[in-house]
Amino acid sequence: MASSFRIGTRGSPLALWQANRVRDDLVAAHGLAPEAVEIVSIKTTGDAIQDRPLSEAGGKGLFVKEIDEALLDDRVDLAVHSAKDLPTELAPGTALAATLERADVRDVLIGGAAPTLDALPEGAIVGTASLRRGALALRRRPDLKIVPFRGNVQTRLDKLGRGEVAATLLALAGITRLGLAHHATEILDEAIFPPALGQGAIAVTARAADVRVRAALAPLDHFATAAALACERAFLAVLDGSCRTPIAGLARVDAGGGLSFRGLVLSGDGARTVEGEGAGSAADAALIGAEVGRDVKGRTPPDLLAAFG
Repeated sequence: MASSFRIGTRGSPLALWQANRVRDDLVAAHGLAPEAVEIVSIKTTGDAIQDRPLSEAGGKGLFVKEIDEALLDDRVDLAVHSAKDLPTELAPGTALAATLERADVRDVLIGGAAPTLDALPEGAIVGTASLRRGALALRRRPDLKIVPFRGNVQTRLDKLGRGEVAATLLALAGITRLGLAHHATEILDEAIFPPALGQGAIAVTARAADVRVRAALAPLDHFATAAALACERAFLAVLDGSCRTPIAGLARVDAGGGLSFRGLVLSGDGARTVEGEGAGSAADAALIGAEVGRDVKGRTPPDLLAAFG
């Protein structure tokens, strides 16, 4: 095994944290010198678009397009992503090669006007880039005004500090990795405020035919997280989920290898939800996710399902 690797990543502080984590794990797993693993920062279309929601510009695939191109052009050897940013269909010629152990999946509220979602003033403005978070917030507080809120974590915190919004919603895993968890004023219960599919997990892709890189990444793969992610992505694929779709859900694997999954879809205003659950062996993770997806899709009203196109 050649002892050098190039990691492709977005250039945001959180993306670079994740890439450095993968580099550290590669170095530890194979006894490499740290300088043998290079991090290559790549600006994506999703990073460049800051003036409108990604749902209006083409969806979350905009965060991976240029990185996939670098991977397929052999400019990098592997790519590191937030698992929730991966499209349901990976670029031809690429494969999901490793999933690191998942961090806390919950969302947090960072309140300027009040510390909790329930305590926000009537009609308060909440900024979020996520249709899911917006729909879930409105399900609990229909009076709130949800506005698009783009930018990296620090940019959003700065906007909140200037009073542009009364509160914002972010992933606990992300702000913890950046050392900013102290800004959270409320950690939201995952049963009431279920996470994005893949939230909290770091995914590593490689060229499907690159035996060397895939073998090097194998020790980094965390079985329970990989199974949970396979289930969640299968659910998402059946629903054709994208940034235009308020979808949430979470799979968990127990110590005995059993997997349980709950997934749901929401209307944009949070007033309507369709939920489904499934359980079985982690070995059948993708089958469980797809089965729940078909069940939910079959019970979703046509007008609500039409929004998922």
